[in-house]
Amino acid sequence: MQTLKGQKAVVTGGSQGLGLGIVEALVAQGALVTVVARDPQRLDAVSKRLGVSIIQGDVTDEKLAHKVLQEVRPAVLVLNAGETPPMAALHEYSWEDFTRVWEVDVKAGFHWLQEAIRLPLPQGSRVIVGSSGAAVNGSPLSGSYAGAKRMLWFMADYANGVAKSLGLDIHFQAIVPMQIVGDTALGRKAIEVYAERRGVSVETVAAGFGAPMPPRKVGEHVVSILTESKYETGLAFGMKGDLGIVPLDK
Repeated sequence: MQTLKGQKAVVTGGSQGLGLGIVEALVAQGALVTVVARDPQRLDAVSKRLGVSIIQGDVTDEKLAHKVLQEVRPAVLVLNAGETPPMAALHEYSWEDFTRVWEVDVKAGFHWLQEAIRLPLPQGSRVIVGSSGAAVNGSPLSGSYAGAKRMLWFMADYANGVAKSLGLDIHFQAIVPMQIVGDTALGRKAIEVYAERRGVSVETVAAGFGAPMPPRKVGEHVVSILTESKYETGLAFGMKGDLGIVPLDK
């Protein structure tokens, strides 16, 4: 995919945070973007500012996934939407709060990946699945978040196997931000909680990750993965403010 100009793209959770940064970067490259999210006010604001199409709904709804992909037929699908987990130590969780990320992030990924294969998406399509550095290093104050993000990474790999067995020219890839992105609701909350637990300032926690990586930079990395030949076949790519894009395949 040498250019995104005129290419149809769907971004889930694209009305704020990392998703919005990805939407901005795709629009800047001339992609025809449809944003799927729950909050109608945020969707309206994004539509007015960036000229994107919008669809309001719950990304965990299997019927919504089918409807959107069938109607839009995107060449690029970015599965970014996710729950902001409650932040607590293991013994402080209820089971419902601990597993909330699985019920949102993983459930949504499950339905959208299935629909991308069942439909299927057009030949040559790319599907970007949002994972996290927590999938590599753990995240002791975010419940099942690390495991959920690792499962999404696994699911991208499983989807590639299915696509190959069915003769579908669709490539699934995981993006793995390797640091807390402080310019998002989840990132700000995480930094504040870890700072409090460690007895240090939020600035100290943020500085520990090196150069910052704002959402728009994440979006630009996604554009690079979609358009540069060296990223065409890999499964997982780490992202870091001071290192850029780092292939994670063994």
